[in-house]
Amino acid sequence: MNLASFLILLPLVAGLGLFVFTSAQLRKSMVISVTILVALGTVALALLPRTETLLGNPLGANLIGDLMFWVEIAIGLYVLYVSVRFKRPLIALLVLAQGGLMVWFETKYGAHLESAHSLLIDRFSVIMALINGIVGGLICVYALGYMREFQEQHGEFKDRQPLFFSLLFVFLGAMFGIVFSNSLIWFYFFWEITTLCSFLLIGYKQNEESQNNALRALVMNLAGGLGFAVAIVWFYTKTGKIDLDALIASKPALVLAPAALLAFAGITKSAQFPFSRWLLGAMVAPTPVSALLHSSTMVKAGVYLVVRLAPVLSGTTVGWLVALVGAFTFVVGSFAAICTSDAKKVLAYSTVANLGLIVLCGGIGTYEAIWAALLLIVFHAVAKCLLFLCVGVVEHKLHSRDIESMSGLVITMPRLSLMLQIGMAGMFLAPFGMLISKWAVLKAVVDVSPALSVFIAFGSAATLFFWVKWMGKLIEVTGPRESVEKGIGATEWTALYTLSALTFGACLFFPFLSSAFVEPYVTHLFAGHTGNIGSDNFIIMIIMLVMVCLFPLSFLNYNRRVKVVDAYLGGANIDTSVRFQGSAGVVRDMELKNYYFSDFLGEARVFRFGVMAGGALVTFLLAFVFFSL
Repeated sequence: MNLASFLILLPLVAGLGLFVFTSAQLRKSMVISVTILVALGTVALALLPRTETLLGNPLGANLIGDLMFWVEIAIGLYVLYVSVRFKRPLIALLVLAQGGLMVWFETKYGAHLESAHSLLIDRFSVIMALINGIVGGLICVYALGYMREFQEQHGEFKDRQPLFFSLLFVFLGAMFGIVFSNSLIWFYFFWEITTLCSFLLIGYKQNEESQNNALRALVMNLAGGLGFAVAIVWFYTKTGKIDLDALIASKPALVLAPAALLAFAGITKSAQFPFSRWLLGAMVAPTPVSALLHSSTMVKAGVYLVVRLAPVLSGTTVGWLVALVGAFTFVVGSFAAICTSDAKKVLAYSTVANLGLIVLCGGIGTYEAIWAALLLIVFHAVAKCLLFLCVGVVEHKLHSRDIESMSGLVITMPRLSLMLQIGMAGMFLAPFGMLISKWAVLKAVVDVSPALSVFIAFGSAATLFFWVKWMGKLIEVTGPRESVEKGIGATEWTALYTLSALTFGACLFFPFLSSAFVEPYVTHLFAGHTGNIGSDNFIIMIIMLVMVCLFPLSFLNYNRRVKVVDAYLGGANIDTSVRFQGSAGVVRDMELKNYYFSDFLGEARVFRFGVMAGGALVTFLLAFVFFSL
């Protein structure tokens, strides 16, 4: 058995074991041991010298094919049951359409559908495997302490931790299947498993809100799954092949329509507008689910597929439509994040926006764009996962996830506040990697279409605004506070410290990451390209790093040149500079609040615009497919 097969099967088997064995102690041992094995496996895979490797079916064609077929049937029957139980005819229609199509396809052509190379391992899939294995594994470790405290605080929800942890590991195994699959049949199989797992995880609480949001996610992802199924059938009937590498190597004129359908599937899975609502609704689930869906697995599957298709999409009408969907999503998601004080919503909109940037790169499909897309995937995964997990701890301790409630967190939860600031810095501050990647995106956009740079400029400005105002609340001090940082579990601290180190390390070792993983893949993809964008951005990063290091020098003469006085607070200042005596002698505390522009922008208004713009672009994309019939 090769390493890729091992990484797919181990989490799947562990998931089944976690569902059967319900002992809390055994669960902890299994989660930690399997996470370590998976992480070691991904690192070992990354250390192997490789450009691209195609592998055959590891366990025999008939066995794997039959097993997948019957699992697909079982999934389809379960989803039909869900549609009947919750009276959602659209779900039934979607699952019958794609299920019927795939059953007919595999029944009619089953004898000829075996792929010569079912697995594909290259630097891109290795990058995704590292993210899935390490970041996803840390989420599972974090969940051990988090879910115990969650059930203690929320006794109204049934304790279903065996199912919860089982789904987490099945999810990880399916994601490994996606990133290593060369057979589109296999890719589709694992794609649908992630759809089912996300539905069950979002609906974990089993209350009305959770169920409605889980059903919305199911509808939107089933729509993408239908597009995926049609693409497979179309591609096979045109070429007689079912391999992803064959589709990518084909002439765009021959495979552009199935590629457009696959891109549509990627757009739905990565929650681009107009499909963003399902990912925002996922916030009702426990925090590990939000982190898993938003950072390392579910949405990354969508952008992974779009970036894989870049050689086919580049320079085509479909590619420009995909790029515009990503561009509008980046801008709208960034402005929507300004308009809410819900920390999880800010992170969700930020995720949607950054995924839009990656989709934009995939649609453009140039050397620089793909280079930037891969680095965006890495930096976003580690920094965003850290932020989600930190917010989960804050919510448990403060019983609120409102940004305004995090005022003075630097005093009440100093270590966690520092980790939040590291995560935020990783998302937008120099010299952290996201800024380097956005610089590369801007360069790629200017080289291809300067008009698109407007989206980058406005989206980045909004990004700066919502991160800075949140960071300001963390370090704001308006009076004495008591620490509430005690009682955080060891597994939670382990995950948070590791992710903080990874966020910082991704910046520190950015040149190595680029030269060892990103550039070999992009150079192989664009044979003969002599550009070295990695070294260019390395120089830029060094310049920014030096400027950041010079900043503390400005405080050397601080006491000599700056006179510090208490602020006038609309009354008579009393014992401290943060309290004052107002009218009628009432003593009041100073209070600072952020701007959310509810009247000028408004979350609902911005979101509505995104749905309309994204919906129009997706309609044009599907219209192209229709007229290609």
